[in-house]
Amino acid sequence: MNFWKNLKKPIMVLAPLADVTDPAFRYIIAKYSKWGEQNIGEYGKFTRSHFQIVGGPDVMWTEFVSADGLFKGGYDVLVKDLAFTDAERPIVAQFFTGSPEMMKKAVELACDLGFDGIDINMGCPDRSVEKQGGGAALIKNPKLAQKIILAAMEGAKKGGKNLPVSVKTRIGYNKNELETWLPALLETNPAVITVHARTRKEMSLVPAKWECVRHAVEIRNGFSDKSGKKSQTFIFGNGDVADLNDALLRVEETGCDGVMLGRAIFGKPYLFNHSRELDNREDTQTRKKILKIMVEHTKLFEKLLPHKSFSIMKKHYKAYVNGWEGAKELRIKLMDAKDVKEVSKIVDAYLNGLK
Repeated sequence: MNFWKNLKKPIMVLAPLADVTDPAFRYIIAKYSKWGEQNIGEYGKFTRSHFQIVGGPDVMWTEFVSADGLFKGGYDVLVKDLAFTDAERPIVAQFFTGSPEMMKKAVELACDLGFDGIDINMGCPDRSVEKQGGGAALIKNPKLAQKIILAAMEGAKKGGKNLPVSVKTRIGYNKNELETWLPALLETNPAVITVHARTRKEMSLVPAKWECVRHAVEIRNGFSDKSGKKSQTFIFGNGDVADLNDALLRVEETGCDGVMLGRAIFGKPYLFNHSRELDNREDTQTRKKILKIMVEHTKLFEKLLPHKSFSIMKKHYKAYVNGWEGAKELRIKLMDAKDVKEVSKIVDAYLNGLK
């Protein structure tokens, strides 16, 4: 079932970010954005019928997961990255691989795990991912990219579910290749194509080129399949989006169907909820609230992901503890913390010192 067709446009979604959008942070985002701090209960005990959605994101993505790794000795660790709760639905599992066979197997697993959709990473510039033939490497091999998408669609039929398959990619490898790359993807009729508005070569070192997203929309609008049917694929834009207001401006400028927000989520799990923005960090009550969320996030990370390095949380601390006088000193202390007990102790001492 293609749940995308039931969503109101413009659609605002959470990007897949390695070591960021893990099960712990996704749940915190769901609680503080989607459900507006309603008491949704402990992790895993959420009952959707009891609560009202008040914010976004409209759709969440997992971190990207290696399809090859799942079936070549890494299952026990990698499957933990695919944990989710009903509070996060609709949720999409993202995989990367250079093998159609491995993609099909990974998608079949996602069907068994209860995901709402599948996404294929065809934009990651990481060398280790490209060496496996996945990520941005597929931009250089459109035929293989098509085979992988079709394999995912075949796997998505397991159990009669027919989950929608989408693709996240870039405008090209070394240069803008949308004129040839995008039609190759559109031929397979994915539900969504998210366009990161930079080339692989540009990484994130230059400003995102949102005029390329507009061009992607134009290409989609002019594309018809062999039977003459117009493309129904949604085009999302991604890159340098600061907040929801900025996202809406991007939609107006480009005509895209939705926007994927990524790095803006750091330190702002309430990003997708206009009514609960906490931007005045000089305000004492705002700081207290942000630090409370940070400790809650840390506790959940330690509970759900004990196999992961605690240093992952320190990337979040740099974002949570920022924008007020004295933040630097608090951050320095948090960088030395080794577990949630130490974090809680440091934060309690700081809060006790506030007037």
